[in-house]
Amino acid sequence: MMKRFILVIIMMISTFGAYSFTMNSADGKKTSYASYYHDKFNGRKTASGEIFDNDKFTAANRTLPFGTMVKVTNLNNGKEVTVKINDRGPYHSSRALDMSKAAFDEIGDLASGKIPIEYEVVNVEEESTDN
Repeated sequence: MMKRFILVIIMMISTFGAYSFTMNSADGKKTSYASYYHDKFNGRKTASGEIFDNDKFTAANRTLPFGTMVKVTNLNNGKEVTVKINDRGPYHSSRALDMSKAAFDEIGDLASGKIPIEYEVVNVEEESTDN
């Protein structure tokens, strides 16, 4: 009888643990800062192997898989843009994304250089070039 009770308790804990993990990952909105790439990187190869183009809506992130689509919202004005992760970075701890100039300009002022953002994953594509 005691073994059955313990088994039920373990099953309940496991179920609640899986449920809370699912709920936290579903509400994956995070806040941070974003900057944009300098023109000198235009035409260079990204970590994913793609050629960087400042006119496309792409971004770099330290951990998200290449091909991940991320919705980025400027917290100052509420404007949104969706970018594809195709590079690694930024390597500054206060920023989560380095965006292409076109994507940054879509939601912010290039003169500011850095904007507060909220970002969330909207789609993950499987790419074999992600290491």
